[in-house]
Amino acid sequence: MNDNAPPRVRNITGMDVLRLPLLGPLLRHRHGRLALQAGATLLALALVIDGFVGPQSAARNLATVTPWVYLRGFVVIALLLAGNIVCMGCPFTLPRTLAKRLSLSGRRFPARLRNKWLSIAGLFALFFFYEYLDLWASPWLSAWLIVVYFAASFALEAIFAESAFCKYICPLGAFNMVYSTLSPSRIAVKSPDICASCVGKECVNGSYAPQPVLRIDEIQIAGAESQRVEVRHGPRGTLGCGTELFAPQIRSNLDCTFCLDCVRACPHDNVSLFTRAPGAELNRPAGWSRRWDVSLLAIALGFMGISNAFGMVPPYYALQEWLALDLGLSSEFIALLLIFGLMNLLLPAAVAIGAAWLGRGITGFRGRDSLRETVAAFAPAFVPLGFGIWFAHYSFHLLVGPLLILPVIQEFLGGIGDWARFSLSLDINAIGLIQLVALLAGFFWSLRLAQKAALRLYRRKALLGLLPWALIYLLMMLAAWQIFSLPMEMRGTLELFG
Repeated sequence: MNDNAPPRVRNITGMDVLRLPLLGPLLRHRHGRLALQAGATLLALALVIDGFVGPQSAARNLATVTPWVYLRGFVVIALLLAGNIVCMGCPFTLPRTLAKRLSLSGRRFPARLRNKWLSIAGLFALFFFYEYLDLWASPWLSAWLIVVYFAASFALEAIFAESAFCKYICPLGAFNMVYSTLSPSRIAVKSPDICASCVGKECVNGSYAPQPVLRIDEIQIAGAESQRVEVRHGPRGTLGCGTELFAPQIRSNLDCTFCLDCVRACPHDNVSLFTRAPGAELNRPAGWSRRWDVSLLAIALGFMGISNAFGMVPPYYALQEWLALDLGLSSEFIALLLIFGLMNLLLPAAVAIGAAWLGRGITGFRGRDSLRETVAAFAPAFVPLGFGIWFAHYSFHLLVGPLLILPVIQEFLGGIGDWARFSLSLDINAIGLIQLVALLAGFFWSLRLAQKAALRLYRRKALLGLLPWALIYLLMMLAAWQIFSLPMEMRGTLELFG
């Protein structure tokens, strides 16, 4: 018997993506993620350079065209088809290993801040300043945003033991993690027995050590002979899970960056990336936290999708004019803060609490479940509709000029942009059909999830309990469709199509 060979177990959790030819070895490799991050870092560097010294025309600069038109469209497609591969290849966490080795204290992130309230605030701030500062139109400001992201990520990695920036602060990560709950992939273990016998729990603690260390694990598997496995730690080891997820206890993609450090750190080859039914965790009550911050994050993101699109259509400017002329709010900052605060924070919280209160009242279950528990039961149902809204919005900008980034690259490299050649656009009616399909698919998926939640909570009175939530989903879908039916600013391609 080979003492160093990990026990063989049958995979019963779906297809093991990391066993696929070419792709599997690349992702499992010690520097597999580094290759993705290096490419993304080079792209980020190009964006910063072009943003600072390139033409300050939004339609002709990589710093505005890439993130505000193309990257957003790529993100929603990637989340739907593959999972959170954007966080996997995130360039902002590339200096993580260096930052961790510079960290002397390894202190914990403040307990009061270990939640999603900072993520909600970050998302609100990002969308607010995107609109207020016209980030989409300013290559210079977009470049500075990238620099700030690198600095904030590095500083927080160096100060705190866990990846606080990814887990608690990063608005882009919060968006990706919420909607990766729809993804057809997840991190899982092959055998819980192996995890139970593992001493070091390297998936979460890592296998990095300043000096080489050798340990022997006695692996016990039910119905099989125990095996002794050598476990080596050292300078070439892997950092454990940055968001401190223990692999056998993962029930959701929320908080998972798909970095695969848990896979590389596991000395028993027991952790991997598996396929699953899309959105499987949204059907399981145990897969979703019952905290207010988690629930409101998922709910608010759907409303933010509506308000973000609303800021690009004529009624938004009419509303600003009304606030200025009739109410005397001449300050654009105050007017925008009022509009976004109402639509992105107050409205989601009010409708969620109101629907929970009404549903408990009309079904007669008011005394059994708290408002928090009721909102938490229906919060996952906002994810498909919210994703459908964002997909419809971002796909519009992506498909209107799918090849226009090519002449931008040509000019960045010192050539002459062939704008005429790459100015083709998908038919506007076809784009509208894609948007409608995305909205309807998200609505009916959300309705189905809410129906299951109502059946769990209210049993025979499920239809009554479902009605308030179904009305919210319907109104959100109709509002989004009405907005997408209006003329929308091109943002980033305005100069070419205007």
